[in-house]
Amino acid sequence: MLILYSYPELFGVADNNGYGLKVFAYLKIAGVPFEHRHILDASAAPRGQLPYIVDGSEIVGDSDAIIAHVARRYGADLDSQLTDMQRKLGLMLRRTLDDLYWVMSYSRWKDDAFWPAFSAALLAQHPSLSMADLERARSFNANRYYFQGIGRFEPRDAYARGIADLQAIASFIPDDGFLFGEQPSSADAALYGFIANIYFYPIETPLRQCVMEERRLVHHCEAVHAMAMG
Repeated sequence: MLILYSYPELFGVADNNGYGLKVFAYLKIAGVPFEHRHILDASAAPRGQLPYIVDGSEIVGDSDAIIAHVARRYGADLDSQLTDMQRKLGLMLRRTLDDLYWVMSYSRWKDDAFWPAFSAALLAQHPSLSMADLERARSFNANRYYFQGIGRFEPRDAYARGIADLQAIASFIPDDGFLFGEQPSSADAALYGFIANIYFYPIETPLRQCVMEERRLVHHCEAVHAMAMG
């Protein structure tokens, strides 16, 4: 059976990282059986990043590569009915989510206003963790943010960037159905992976405040969540 390795759950969300949750949702919606193993140490993962899958003798990292593998191997292509333009729009959406990722992560690990609530939630849900573990991870992430660039932003400016991403995405969601029709696609799984990791977290960051104000983001997130967790 296919095994998905990804970060642990938090606040009832199956993975507290948008990329792992994206793969989880895709597998669930596509009806592909899998075992989900939650880990924190990514040293054994391809390129040292989660999520990754083990499928027989194959090990596949990167969320988009995993989805492509699943679509090919299991005939579970949620994008089979999309037009070429819709596929390209899906790619643009995923790239916008890549930008949003950094602001989301910044809100958890860097911003002193929200770090206490986030770290306390991790410690409460995962007793094997210690505060020393989290402080090491926080220091590691601070270096990542600095070299990526978001770590050089003041919080107000960082959140302005993420809010602009969220508002642009919200304008793209139809009033009814999913992004490209009545059935969800890989783009819907990707969007859910990130929005659920904001919406279901009871930590009132500016990103969550924005999501709560965008009815279409909330509706879409709840619809995909029901399919993925049902």
